[in-house]
Parts: sequence; structure tokens; C-alpha cells
Amino acid sequence: MRCRFCKTPLVHVFIDLVNSPASNSFLTSQQLNEPETFYPLKVFTCHTCFLVQVDEYKKSDAIFDNDYAYFSSFSTSWLAHAKRYVDTMTNRFDLNADSQVVEIASNDGYLLQYFVEKQVPVLGIEPTANTAAVAIGKSIPTITRFFGTELANELSSQGKKADLLLGNNVLAHVPDIVDFVAGMQLLLKPSGIITMEFPHVMNLVDYNQFDTIYHEHFSYLSFHTVSQIFAAQGLTMFDVEEIPTHGGSLRIYAKQADNDTLPISPNVAALLKKEIDAGLTSMTYYSGLQPKALQVKLNLLGFLIDQKRLGKSVAAYGAAAKGNTLLNFCGVKNDLISFVVDANPAKQTKFLPASHIPVVQEDVLKREKPDYVLILPWNLTDEITRQLAYIRDWGGQFVIPIPELTIQ
Repeated sequence: MRCRFCKTPLVHVFIDLVNSPASNSFLTSQQLNEPETFYPLKVFTCHTCFLVQVDEYKKSDAIFDNDYAYFSSFSTSWLAHAKRYVDTMTNRFDLNADSQVVEIASNDGYLLQYFVEKQVPVLGIEPTANTAAVAIGKSIPTITRFFGTELANELSSQGKKADLLLGNNVLAHVPDIVDFVAGMQLLLKPSGIITMEFPHVMNLVDYNQFDTIYHEHFSYLSFHTVSQIFAAQGLTMFDVEEIPTHGGSLRIYAKQADNDTLPISPNVAALLKKEIDAGLTSMTYYSGLQPKALQVKLNLLGFLIDQKRLGKSVAAYGAAAKGNTLLNFCGVKNDLISFVVDANPAKQTKFLPASHIPVVQEDVLKREKPDYVLILPWNLTDEITRQLAYIRDWGGQFVIPIPELTIQ
């Protein structure tokens, strides 16, 4: 395997989570009696550009298919984040009815709907037909295709270049990151702006967020490495923000390299220095995650087994991809966790891959009254504990597994 950016042969293992099915491969009851396909989940660090990456064990078009189960609009905190973003970008860059906003991986229109409210023209690009259909139902024009240079050239030839080109939590999801970034450069107007948000690999390492590793995430990104990838395609970073979403993310701002109208913020140099000072440009930094992940595994299994022996019941909340990575790495099955609640109807009545834990509606939680609720999307802990505060009426407690097991 070679680095998907600089083509250096990869020899340094970042972490080996052994193997698992694709995290969003939910099962029907009929499929429980069929064999499941497991893929390796071994992650490497490139010693040349420091891109952390997993091989494309399962092809992206097989992961992001027409039965894709992730709909962005089911998280109220994520919708609030999207609305704040739209307000900020509209004001900062004077977007109006003469502007063109394009979002890559626009999902169900969770974000573009707020630009539509402001009468700013939008275009969504979303490869999963079921989520795109929801966006189209909201009168958001959406192209149901994967993005890259081919589509960028087609749209450019039609005069659909972007004043604002954005993508939230998509840069890590593309196997050919070079073609993807090259496509953005082609689609961006000479004076246009790119913003992208993605989880910061520094938080993954520092806060033991190994469960954010799964087959949909082909790359785990630092500002240092992303700046190199963008520069190689004629794009320059002019600003960056650290934001709290997904356990700690970056929002990057890029422009055409020859665009002198946007000054480069001191934030760029400051974050590059912060990463260098933390050690992100040294291979030593990437060597300590495996034992920390093992400790989480031992702690979670120990807790679940102890509760089973005590006759206590444990349910989970949030059939998230990160939860499937955690459960499968720990070897947890449905004998230790009775069910998982999720608000997304596309996941309800199905079963988690490998663990075969049933996904149910919230009324099951209220009826069964488990002693503990394990929060799998720990990045939404505040939202979920507020929503499920009623479990304390029967003495229920919340369990948060990452970065270390805590009980609330």
C-alpha cells in the first residue's frame, strides 16, 4: 500500500483494530442468518507527509450506496451547527442572490436549507440516492454523483462555478483525495472560497478517539498534511478554526493560490506551530494509540460483564458508526447490551453489524427502563443526556466510553 497523497510506501502501523464489517452495514432480521463480510481495519501513518490512512478495503461506491443509513438532520445539535455556519458565512463573505453555494456531500439538505431560506442559490452534490431524495423533496437542487475532477469539469463547462464551495465531514471519506481536491480547484471561481470541516487527528490521538476509525474514513487529517494536499492542487489556506464538533474538528478556509484579495490569517501559522509543537510531524507521536485503545476495551468489557453478573441491564443510545467500531473491537454482542435506541427510522428494526444488537425506537427505552444507557456517539453526550434525562426517574445512569469509561 502506498500513501494516497505522496505515494510513499506505508510501513508504519498507527493502530490495528483487527477487522469488522463496514460500520453502516445494518442488517435486516433475514440477514442475521447469512454470513457477514469482515474487512481489515489496520491504519497506517505516512512517514513522509504524515497522512494517517486506511486502505480502501471496501470500495466507496459500495459503502455510500442507495441504502446509506446516515441522515444528518436527526441531530438537533448538528442542525444548529449548520445554521450558525450559514449565518456566519453569509455575513463574512457577503453572500446573496447573485452568489453560488455548492456543498459536496450535502446529505439530506441539513445545511443548504438555511441558505435557501436566505435566497442564496445552492447546489448539492450527494452520491447516496436516498439522502439526496430527501434534499430534493426540500426543493434543494441535488446531483446524485460522486465528486471529483470529472464532475467538476462538467459543472464548470455549464457555468456553475462556486463562490462558496463547502464540505463537512467529507474530506476524510474520499479514497482519491488528490482527485477530489483537484476537482474543488476546478469548480471554484477565481475569487471563491472553500470551507471544509473534518475531525482533527490531534484530538483522535490525544483523546483516544480510536472509535472514529472505520472503513468510511479513508484518511485522518492534520492541518499540516491537508495544507500540503491543497497546495499541490493550486489552493492556499487563508484561515483555520478549531471547532468542537465530532470531538474536536478543524474548519479550513482555502482560496485559489493566485487570489490576493483574501489576506492570510495569523491562525494559519499558529495552528501549524501548534501541531509541530505537539509532535504531529514526528513518527513518535503516532505510536501510542494501540495500548490506550486496549485499555478502553478492557474497561468496557469489565463493566458490561460485571453488570451482567449483578443482574443489571444495559442498553445503548445512538446506532452510530463510531459505536460499531467500538463494539466490534471490544467483541461486544447482544448478550451484554440488550438494544440500542436511535431516532433514525432507516436504522430502526434493523441490527448492528457483527454485534447483532437490535435498533429500536425510544419508547422501548421508556418501557424497559435499563439500569445503564451506554452513549455510543459520545460527541453528542450533552444533547443525549438532556434528551434522556428521564432515565434518572428510575435510577438509570449514563455510561460514556471515550476517552475513558465514566458513569454519570
